[in-house]
Amino acid sequence: MVATPIKTEKRLTMQKAAIAADTTAIRSLDWDRDRFDIEFGLQNGTTYNSYLIQGEKTALVDTSHEKFRSLYLEQLKELIDPSKIDYLVISHTEPDHSGLVKDILNLAPQITVVASKVAIGFLEDFVHQPFKRQIVKNGEQLDLGKGHLLEFVSSPNLHWPDTMLTYDHGTETLYTCDVFGMHYCSDNLFDEHLKDIEADYHFYYECLMAPNARSVLSAMKRTEALPEIKMVANGHGPILKYHVQELLKRYQSWSQAQSSKEKLVSVFYTSDYGYSDRLSQAISRGITKTGVAVEMVDLKSAEAQEIHELVIRSTGIVLGMPPIQGPHQKEITTNLGTVIASVNKKQSISLFESYGGNDEPIDTLSTRFREMGAAVGFSPIRVKDSPTEELYQLCQEAGTDLGQSINMTQKVQERKSLDHDLDKAIGRLSGGLYIITAKKGNLSGAMLASWVTQASFEPPGLTISVAKDRAIESLMQVEDQFVLNVLEEGNYQALMKHFLKRFPPGADRFAGIDTQAGQNGSPILTDALAYLECQVVSRLECSDHWIIYSQVQNGRVSKPDVLTAVHHRKVGNYY
Repeated sequence: MVATPIKTEKRLTMQKAAIAADTTAIRSLDWDRDRFDIEFGLQNGTTYNSYLIQGEKTALVDTSHEKFRSLYLEQLKELIDPSKIDYLVISHTEPDHSGLVKDILNLAPQITVVASKVAIGFLEDFVHQPFKRQIVKNGEQLDLGKGHLLEFVSSPNLHWPDTMLTYDHGTETLYTCDVFGMHYCSDNLFDEHLKDIEADYHFYYECLMAPNARSVLSAMKRTEALPEIKMVANGHGPILKYHVQELLKRYQSWSQAQSSKEKLVSVFYTSDYGYSDRLSQAISRGITKTGVAVEMVDLKSAEAQEIHELVIRSTGIVLGMPPIQGPHQKEITTNLGTVIASVNKKQSISLFESYGGNDEPIDTLSTRFREMGAAVGFSPIRVKDSPTEELYQLCQEAGTDLGQSINMTQKVQERKSLDHDLDKAIGRLSGGLYIITAKKGNLSGAMLASWVTQASFEPPGLTISVAKDRAIESLMQVEDQFVLNVLEEGNYQALMKHFLKRFPPGADRFAGIDTQAGQNGSPILTDALAYLECQVVSRLECSDHWIIYSQVQNGRVSKPDVLTAVHHRKVGNYY
């Protein structure tokens, strides 16, 4: 059936369409959103997907973001009288999917909320009103009639501790919320065009699911007991119908590679308290960019034995300050004590505040770990106001610094182990010397680069190879803009020395450097030989680097008769 879009002025639209027998998708399309809770970009917007299953009994699977309140409720009422909905299945309680639960309960107080035990607890904390509930465990079923037998699959930590998948035996559809989704907004209901979505699918995995790779594999193992999965009704992006098995295999492959890594950092946070989960996600994203595995653990719902075993096999520990008092305090206190008791001197310890108004004092714990002889991973991150893009970027950079320090010994060994002749031969590939500068909103960054080459005449374009763990990489997503500053032969040492040094997370890369704003807003270095203003068109993933193709929009040479600085290397296995 062709979907019916309903347009509004603010680029928030609704889409409803039948996707299977007695099953309707209700999609909230957010066309222009370019940020999603944490720091990573959304060049293609996002969607919030909800589903209505109408057997002899009726179930609504998830709701939507509160920004769609009037649009979503209007659309739902066109499909069904809310008083005739029997069940509200909650995949997890993150606000972008459960933001309208209270509204639904006010419209239809007869509804029974079906969710995991952890999810019901979270709902009680923010609904603040009585509601009927049915707590379900892994493997339990709910019969809606007309062949729609729902089976529940416990999937904690994907990427929240309360996540639950739901399988409809009648339509062979798996409802997954965040899992197997992507931030991609289009009128296409399904995944017909794989090439259009696969980059966003992978990027979404890297940002949200890679820190929980072991949990991904555990959840996928549980789904093996289900009959064939013909469709994946996810919570974000197009529904998976045409390439289901291929996209599921990719999740499994990525997760196996992630979980098999030798180095591991455990990130402990307190879900639904302050900004602990969002900040921890940004830190985890920074760590995974360096190739170090991450395991995220919620102090509210984890088992003490699980925490003890995880800390023992971890190279580093990142701990978000939990609340001093409040709901679930017994569990939090017990698990925090387990973390403290399980760490050893060989591990690096990093701390961050959650800005929940009632945080455990960061200095007390910092002193305690220091007295134990534990190394400091990154300086404590103190949060004094509601997090901004700058703070999320600082968190990502802190995570990247931690991952790089953990990898340092291994990288030195790898450099020594390469074939000497091959290493010398690769080193003979020379390149120019450039400094990439970028500004997006209040965020800015810079990087010394030599792997740059012209790639097209019309329109003029170039490619740049950027390591995945570079801080500026997050400012070079598709449609982002930057400046390529060309350095001058014989007059580049000062700029090179400045931009080669390690900057602490969140530091101003341009302090003490003369700059002017380009037409695209990015800094132009006054002492550069030339500059090119560029916009990112596409990105190609290549092992430990991104190849970024960009179109040149503007440029100027300050000294026409002067040559570009050239970078000659002796070896080819590091810069």
